[in-house]
Amino acid sequence: MSAAFDPASPSPGAASLDDVLVGEAVLGVYRQMFAALARDSGAVVDDPEMVDVAETLLAAFADAGEDGLGHEQMRHVCRRYPAEVFENRLRVLKGLGAIREVFPKPGQLRYRASFTSVVGLMFVRRMMLDGGQSEMHRLLALEQLNVSDPRMTGEQAAGGAEGLARAFRLWSVELLTLTNATIEELREQAPKLWGSEEIIQRAERLHGAILRRWPELDRTCTELRAAIYAYGDASRRAAARLTDSAGTTRNLTLLPPETWRTFARTASRERLAAVLDGFVFDAPAPWHEPAAIVTAVDEGPRTTAPRPAPPRPSLPDPGLSEDASAADGGAVERLSAVAEQVLRGRDRVAVHDVLSEAGDWPTSRRLFADLSSAHLHPELPYRLAWSEGLQPRPGAAPSWLSHGHFERIPS
Repeated sequence: MSAAFDPASPSPGAASLDDVLVGEAVLGVYRQMFAALARDSGAVVDDPEMVDVAETLLAAFADAGEDGLGHEQMRHVCRRYPAEVFENRLRVLKGLGAIREVFPKPGQLRYRASFTSVVGLMFVRRMMLDGGQSEMHRLLALEQLNVSDPRMTGEQAAGGAEGLARAFRLWSVELLTLTNATIEELREQAPKLWGSEEIIQRAERLHGAILRRWPELDRTCTELRAAIYAYGDASRRAAARLTDSAGTTRNLTLLPPETWRTFARTASRERLAAVLDGFVFDAPAPWHEPAAIVTAVDEGPRTTAPRPAPPRPSLPDPGLSEDASAADGGAVERLSAVAEQVLRGRDRVAVHDVLSEAGDWPTSRRLFADLSSAHLHPELPYRLAWSEGLQPRPGAAPSWLSHGHFERIPS
């Protein structure tokens, strides 16, 4: 037999039998990992119910133990799903290796689930939560442990650094795309920005550890460092735009202004009216402490700079004039006269009776204002004492009556 047909001397570039076996093993692991997400052998599911069927089956296999499950048992576990959906999912899972026979022999009726498929589904669930943030933390922590392992070689370290650099570059490209996209899409992908500073610090520590142990990997470490910086710049730009869209409240749950404008322009009259369903416009205003209002006004954002105070004269301030003191004294005398006229020599009188004798509502309002001023004045020996509860009076003025008394304070 000539050398051209000798199997022991393959042609240059031809794959050997070992290479084919390694490739098939890798593909087999991939098939088992993503079997739960496969609609058939070459497509991904487009219905979440199909993933639920696979997850239900894998959970049932975990509870069954080493005996596995039979076909009827698997159908009983998935009885809430249609029969054709169950049979299709079972066929796909068996074809991709996620579910196999307990013993490979004809007529086998019991099956077991692949551990790789369960781990792959758990990985997908984590990816759905934060878009790969947790996986990046795990990958960096694992690479840090590998670098500190004395059995690790420089070739393995170079491979890990190249993989991380590739991941950071793809991540930065995705963040730049989100930064230039709509604000709604950026808010949906906001979990990808969480903990970016911690990831950068971990990656920089890993980069330093690789470079200290294998100085000959300086070119690979340079690529990794450039990818880390690119990711940091992209994440900061995306976070800055996200923060600007939130406004001064920094509340990412509020919709951006452009969303409200788009809704107002495109919504129908019925949808616009439905926004106000359930709102009460004549509800009583809440009570706020005066100090809290002053603090809120001082700390609130100002659209314009505050006006400076006018210059004060350098002459000494003589204080209040005598006219002001005289005016204050006149007010005290007037309030005292009103109080004595209301009391008429008594020490206590009901406020309701006093207001009823006034006649009309404007007169009652002015009289009550004078009684309140006398109560608040520190120099006058009068006070208003109120009791608890309100009495409704439909059709009368005032419609709500609070029982109280105007009384003289004993000296």
